[in-house]
Amino acid sequence: MQQLQFEAVWDRTISNKDRAYIERAFQETTLSATPSIQFSALWHAINHKGELLVTALVHNTGQTTFQFHQQQLRYYLDKNTVATHTFTITSMKIQGQTSMPWTFIFPIGSFDSNVNYMDDQFRMKEMQVVKAEMG
Repeated sequence: MQQLQFEAVWDRTISNKDRAYIERAFQETTLSATPSIQFSALWHAINHKGELLVTALVHNTGQTTFQFHQQQLRYYLDKNTVATHTFTITSMKIQGQTSMPWTFIFPIGSFDSNVNYMDDQFRMKEMQVVKAEMG
């Protein structure tokens, strides 16, 4: 059975409002039965450096631990790819059948700067690992 887990720093620092939102999103998420890495995008923003921040629930529905090592990740808005970047995150290890929130930072140049990321009109937000190596 899938469980929600917060990374230690997140667990200590997340606001009650954001925690409740994430817990509700986790409970409302329907996952594929196929063992894989799946995402539920929660929100996005542009930071003071001009980078795109995408916060998502990362769902490891497999049995083995998953770690981001040279994983190319794509972010979609309205079914269009708007960001692509390769991530190695040594501090993030997701146990099997575990979901964890994470904020991915797409550097300038890795996302479409012509998109108005502050516009809430986007109905569909998706992320995917282009090639996930499990185990």
